[in-house]
Amino acid sequence: MAKFRVRVSTGEACGAGTWDKVSVSIVGTQGESPLVPLDRLGKEFTAGAEEDFEVTVPQDVGQVLMLRVHKAPPALLLPLGSLPPDAWFCQLLPGAHLRFPCYQWLEGAGDLVLREGTGEGTGAKPLADHLPVTHSSWKTYIQGWPHCLDQATVKDLDLNIKYSAVKNAKFCFKVSSAFTELKIKGMLDRTGLWRSLREMRRMFNFHSTPAAEYVFEHWQEDDFFASQFLNGLNPVLIRRCRSLPKNFPVTDDMVAPVLGPGTSLQAELEKGSLYLVDHGILSSIHTNVINGRPQFSAAPMTLLYQRPGQGPLLPLAIQFSQSPGPNNPIFLPSDDKWDWLLAKTWVRNAEFSVHEALTHLLHVHLLPEVFALAMLRQLPHCHPLFKLLIPHIRYTLHINTLARELLIAPGQVVDRSTGLDVEGFSKLIKRNMEQLNYSDLCLPEDIQARGVEDIPGYYYRDDGMQIWGAVKRFVSEIVSIYYPSDVSVQDDQELQAWVREIFSEGFLSRESVPSSLDTQEALIQYVTMVVFTCSAKHAAVSAGQFDSCVWMPNLPPTMQQPPPTSKGQAWPEGFIATLPPVNATCDIIIALWLLSKEPGDRRPLGTYPDEHFTEDAPQRSILAFQSHLIEISRDIKERNQGLALSYTYLDPPLIENSVSI
Repeated sequence: MAKFRVRVSTGEACGAGTWDKVSVSIVGTQGESPLVPLDRLGKEFTAGAEEDFEVTVPQDVGQVLMLRVHKAPPALLLPLGSLPPDAWFCQLLPGAHLRFPCYQWLEGAGDLVLREGTGEGTGAKPLADHLPVTHSSWKTYIQGWPHCLDQATVKDLDLNIKYSAVKNAKFCFKVSSAFTELKIKGMLDRTGLWRSLREMRRMFNFHSTPAAEYVFEHWQEDDFFASQFLNGLNPVLIRRCRSLPKNFPVTDDMVAPVLGPGTSLQAELEKGSLYLVDHGILSSIHTNVINGRPQFSAAPMTLLYQRPGQGPLLPLAIQFSQSPGPNNPIFLPSDDKWDWLLAKTWVRNAEFSVHEALTHLLHVHLLPEVFALAMLRQLPHCHPLFKLLIPHIRYTLHINTLARELLIAPGQVVDRSTGLDVEGFSKLIKRNMEQLNYSDLCLPEDIQARGVEDIPGYYYRDDGMQIWGAVKRFVSEIVSIYYPSDVSVQDDQELQAWVREIFSEGFLSRESVPSSLDTQEALIQYVTMVVFTCSAKHAAVSAGQFDSCVWMPNLPPTMQQPPPTSKGQAWPEGFIATLPPVNATCDIIIALWLLSKEPGDRRPLGTYPDEHFTEDAPQRSILAFQSHLIEISRDIKERNQGLALSYTYLDPPLIENSVSI
């Protein structure tokens, strides 16, 4: 006979408590005990309760390995089988010397198998291969895309990956209030053109931010146009230009008014002061039909010049397509005001398409879903990488399933209101998948590959590199605790299965990304990439969407006239006729307003209220990580005090731990 003291902690979330009866059995090196009920006088397992139980088992089970938790309706309710299942959120089951981290919902009758949370090792413990991790499976949503969770709607999701009741209620309220407001104003049903730029200003009555006001005031200025390639919502395309592409025949005469006397294109190329943004991936892309009218797209190339010292980055030239010729002129700052403004607006439309399909949807939603689902399928809950990564996948499967319901499904927002529709998005994603490299996902390597290590005023780079460094230091400490050598990395079959499944299901077995990890350093880099992508990178390319788009001419989701084939054809009326119709504008602004701000139940980067790690060493690393993030935030706030437009998207308290919106 053996006795154990079991403390059960129930979560505080809405609906976390249960009336069902809970029993436990102890699994050890010498066998498993019978189920023993956790029962006292009165109701157990109310929300927020911590309760102690003494468990007596008839035989010694040896060294404790696992705890099996069983939940079932009380006997008097069993005949009433039509009652809805009663869910319970179990947080933690500590015994006298043992801790079993849980943090899971158990809906209806069923079992949880929990491994003991302390001790050393990499998670490859006895019985590891025999424990269920998750029953979730993969599906192909669109051929050529990363695979995703095989669930059609959020109502089908397991409670453990759904939004909390609070977050879901706040999200639904935001959706309904936004649609109601614009419906009452008659904008959602207006299929025609905007009457004027002045009328578009009315959208600021919807919602506004200081950054959005700044966009409205400065959107026509060349230096602001250029700065958005550095610190706007798509700060990942700009790269140093050492030689002009052959299909972009810019001449000295064209750019002399901006470069000034005493220099030339070749001289500036050799200095490294010229930069290129190439949207060539948009070439020959499928375009949409909105309100019965065909839409248009361009694949522009934009040449930029960094003035000496701390001068602003400025645009030098814009070409609308990848094929030079008499019908594809190069537009210049010295052109007529409306010609040049229209040229910049076509570039901003290209930015919308590439950002929403690739930088946002593919890189910080579809790939994090792969990281998350592979983790849930391959890493048991006691595995140190599960404990490290679980905060960074919170709600990701919910928001992505919702996106497949409401955004990228046929007839939904992307089909209704963007210039490319789902077919165009799909083509872009397939093209990008074919050329995607592992280094593209690792910020230091990406910055170096694009040659933008020293361009001034690049706050996405500056803040991102600080956060990458903090995450890498934290990950390095955790890895060093559980993986004392390269061999321990190689021998962890659960870890290797996780990486292999990401390789096959996410990257579709493309050899440009790793399919296994052989060293501590490789593991640190890989996990840093995952955490950074799911938190900081998502914040950098998502949180600014509404700021950039609420003044629609700064980020038009579609264009209703074809790109001009000659200069001197633009005028105010034609400019407005090229912009999206009223209903498409409102549709997109509502969507990006929802996707830019967390509706509630936030957990900023480095916030880990669930104690998955129970040992002292990782707890010390978490505290050090949090202190490092506080220092970074202090530096960012101090820097921002001197900026006309603050860059806040990578301020750690504003970064969510995970892709949850």
